[in-house]
Amino acid sequence: MFSSYSLSFSFTIISVLLTFLALPFCSSSKNTYDYGGYLYPQFYEHSCPKAPEIVNSIVAKAVAKEARMAASLLRLHFHDCFVKGCDASILLDSSGSIVSEKRSNPNRNSARGFEVIDEIKSAIEKECPHTVSCADILALAARDSTVLAGGPSWDVPLGRRDSRGGSLSGSNNNIPAPNNTFQTILTKFKLKGLNVVDMVALSGSHTIGNARCTSFRQRLYNQTGNGQPDYSLHQGFAASLRTRCPKSGGDQNLFSLDAITPQKFDNLYFKNILAYKGLLSSDQILLTKSEASMELVKQYAENNGLFFEQFAKSMVKMGNITPLTGSRGEIRTNCRSVN
Repeated sequence: MFSSYSLSFSFTIISVLLTFLALPFCSSSKNTYDYGGYLYPQFYEHSCPKAPEIVNSIVAKAVAKEARMAASLLRLHFHDCFVKGCDASILLDSSGSIVSEKRSNPNRNSARGFEVIDEIKSAIEKECPHTVSCADILALAARDSTVLAGGPSWDVPLGRRDSRGGSLSGSNNNIPAPNNTFQTILTKFKLKGLNVVDMVALSGSHTIGNARCTSFRQRLYNQTGNGQPDYSLHQGFAASLRTRCPKSGGDQNLFSLDAITPQKFDNLYFKNILAYKGLLSSDQILLTKSEASMELVKQYAENNGLFFEQFAKSMVKMGNITPLTGSRGEIRTNCRSVN
């Protein structure tokens, strides 16, 4: 039997231990604590409190100069997270043993906005050197771009670190492509811990931005190899697309992914799909190849608030794909190269 003093002493020791265990462990990095992989919005609250404000200011300036930049910055975060996780590997230029992901098929003609990220990084380095990762800058810029285009906001979990390498093969193979089958795209999402709900909601980012003629030409002329257009493409819409996307030539001609409200983040993307006016094959198959995705398309087309709510949730979920934290990776001083 324990005496009352022994019990009191034991409880005190246990209480102290529990308090100690609840504290973050110190690391040698500039970001003072290692949270064991846990990301949270207040990560820079003490080490660089102005970081979100700096990101927002520069993104706002860039989008005001060119509305298309909102979609471009959102795409950078997406294309980064689907390759090795959200680690800013997409920002690395080729050097030494690094072959840049910018050279991959999905990025070569569509990834842009790197100069905006450079400007943000330079401003943040002046404010608080060696503190804020390029990966976190991408996550914040994606959120701010969405809001500036009229879309939803969300608290961005922070604390990612930057990779010391890229993966050209990962970029070529892991990023969903416009001509992939429904099952291939869904598999690529599932391999990243995302489901069909995330897939449909995140596809809604195509409510802003552009696609090149080469991304959908086969739908206009030879969808299945028989010389016939895609049966699921509205004939009038197809005819209007052919005027600037011929059988040959015009590869780089740009078309709005949402021709009705091309610069506004809304649910018109889903309404277009219901009208068989999805620009990319990967857009239209959300309606034609799966009952689950078809039902989600209908729900989001009817309820903009529901789409916004799920998009925000799925963006947070995507932003948590295998981040580097603690002592893994580094905080790059230049987002284009390792330290």
